[in-house]
Amino acid sequence: MKVLGLYLPQYHEIEENNKWWGDGYTEWQAVKSAKPLYNGHNQPKKPLNDNYYDLLKNGVETWKWQAYLAKKNGVYGFCIYHYWFLGKQLLQDPMEILLQNPDIDINYTICWANESWTRTWYGLESAVLMKQEYGKESEWRKHFDYLLRFFKDKRYIKINNKPMLNIYRSFDIAEFKEMLDIWNHMAIENGFDGIYIVSGNTHSQLETRVDLVDAYYNFEPGFSLKHRMRALATLSYYVRTWIKQNVNKILGKEYLERTLNVKEIYKVNWKKLKNTDKPVFPGTLPMWDNTPRKKHKGFEYKSTSPDLFYKNLINIKNSVDSNSELNFVYINAWNEWGEGAYLEPDEEYGYDYLKVVKRAVEE
Repeated sequence: MKVLGLYLPQYHEIEENNKWWGDGYTEWQAVKSAKPLYNGHNQPKKPLNDNYYDLLKNGVETWKWQAYLAKKNGVYGFCIYHYWFLGKQLLQDPMEILLQNPDIDINYTICWANESWTRTWYGLESAVLMKQEYGKESEWRKHFDYLLRFFKDKRYIKINNKPMLNIYRSFDIAEFKEMLDIWNHMAIENGFDGIYIVSGNTHSQLETRVDLVDAYYNFEPGFSLKHRMRALATLSYYVRTWIKQNVNKILGKEYLERTLNVKEIYKVNWKKLKNTDKPVFPGTLPMWDNTPRKKHKGFEYKSTSPDLFYKNLINIKNSVDSNSELNFVYINAWNEWGEGAYLEPDEEYGYDYLKVVKRAVEE
């Protein structure tokens, strides 16, 4: 299986984040400020050797370290988040650094994280910071021209001479067909056979315009939590969450409201989806705890461990076709430290999660 680690570039200062969250803000501020919410709650998470890297100040050095660490431990490549709002970009500099340094030895693909940015971390979903809009043909062409520089990179992942482009919420694009018609035409003009579109299966609405996409990837744990978990486990989760929310509201407490045993996700995330003829790339997670971002309103998956993660990876490996080049597996994530979802080494487990990936891939 070809393991792709979802890659977050939110580890450098930008003008917009300084305005919205305070001067000097990066993902590390959320990570460092986390507080334990109960006895035994392991917060804040700490990168091994205090490696709070900056993807601008030491971007090349960090990319080379990450690429080396990934390839050494069986990670095929990175799926890098890309933020594009009618030509306005956010957090683009790390990917530019990667492109400008061809000696950084890693395969990669892009995921257009096409969501509006809101103040969800403080429960203010309606407070829009950057609205996601799609425009018309001129904007679509501008977007493709930007992406083309990466598509032409030898390291960029291609399927049958088609650059792989992941779109997190393709269902949100009303004129998706018209956009893809333009993009495929432009890709062919530039020597490709089109674009290989991979749509995200998430906790939200799913893409039903099957003829417009080439494949799907399962974004975990949200996809299985919302669409695949056993009915009894789902009912139990919602009842427990409702009780804790009301206890907090009535008594003025701040108990962690959302928890679930990760085994409930691992029971179903490796099983093949039915009723689709398109490839579906499975996904998984090593661990998850987004309380650094959302405090007691957050979500923690319990009972996570390298050993359990390994067993899940083996189940996934046995479910994919090892003889096909379409054997991608998406891990959420390589470095989502604010959500407690990462493969990078930390003070608690060291390199254990990475070693598990290597072991599962090579067996």
